[in-house]
Amino acid sequence: MKLSVDQKSLIFALNIVNKAVSLHNTLPVLNNILLKAEGKRLYFSATNLEIAIHFWIQADIQNEGSITLPAKLFTNYIHLLQDEKIEFKLEEGLTLAIKSKSSRTKIKGISADEFPLIPKIEQPNIVNLPVEEFINGINQVVFAASVNLSRPTLAGILFHVDKNKLTLVATDSYRLSKKIITLQEVVKNNIQCIIPAKTIQELGKILMSLSSNIPIEVQVSKNQILFKVDNIELVSRLIEGSFPDYEKIIPQTSKTKCTLLTQDFILGVKKVSLFVLEESNNIKISLTNEQKLILSTGETQVGEETTEISTQIQGEDNQIALNFQFLLDILTNIGSHEVVFEIDSKLSPALLKPLGKDDYIHIIMPLKM
Repeated sequence: MKLSVDQKSLIFALNIVNKAVSLHNTLPVLNNILLKAEGKRLYFSATNLEIAIHFWIQADIQNEGSITLPAKLFTNYIHLLQDEKIEFKLEEGLTLAIKSKSSRTKIKGISADEFPLIPKIEQPNIVNLPVEEFINGINQVVFAASVNLSRPTLAGILFHVDKNKLTLVATDSYRLSKKIITLQEVVKNNIQCIIPAKTIQELGKILMSLSSNIPIEVQVSKNQILFKVDNIELVSRLIEGSFPDYEKIIPQTSKTKCTLLTQDFILGVKKVSLFVLEESNNIKISLTNEQKLILSTGETQVGEETTEISTQIQGEDNQIALNFQFLLDILTNIGSHEVVFEIDSKLSPALLKPLGKDDYIHIIMPLKM
């Protein structure tokens, strides 16, 4: 194995594949990145056995070959080099000699033969997704997934394709996000699976780092899913089990509705949150016939706060108590200048959605007042 490559491309590749590296593996080779020189490309692979990422860049390959190198050491070292050509040469004893204009080093690796094989997707269902809409969809749902792995299905994102619609849903049982994306093609087979939220988070970060507008090809099998765009592939296991019947908890009616500037709502929630007891995150929201939304706390150890926002109220006076952090999560990701806020009663979920759009809704379960 002998090749040369520019440092900037190398760093970009390493930053992407490192998202699949976990440094807490008991199997040493999983702490490594696989480098494979073949044809005119240098291929990179990493896996933690939950997800695997493959990426390639153009390189001047003189001799083909492969090796795995410690991800942390190799990445940190390459970051310290200047933007210049870097030469790699595999020596005996599984040692990679790295030569640049300003330095020489050798890093010991592990044989590529010990790197786990990633099973190929067998007889997949295939769908193409628009990049920008999918990134927005990820941002609007992933924060609502559970971080508690005791209920695996809630730690994932429902991925449901029906004809020309992709529905993404996430819930931790206290809140729920639902996003519908219109596809450019009609998919023959109905596709439904649960993708780990962590996979979706990492995929979102990768897609935002790319400048491509090429549709994302998604391949889904019984146990795995593959996302492919440009020169990158991400493979993930799927979560077994049935996703909750979320449609039953989405409110169908509301007694009170208002429209607010999103930034005004965020500012009001942030001000009131300064006075909230940490263990509850509880703030009270009142909608009045005086055409005001009032955010408030009761008296706490540090004081109290009441904030009023002028708005147009439709319906009757109403009030509800909500987790302020859940409100901030949705308001900072809703992607709309104005937000519609609806409540039916203090015992029913609150509903939020962008003004003038029906492709996204978020609900938050109420707290005791």
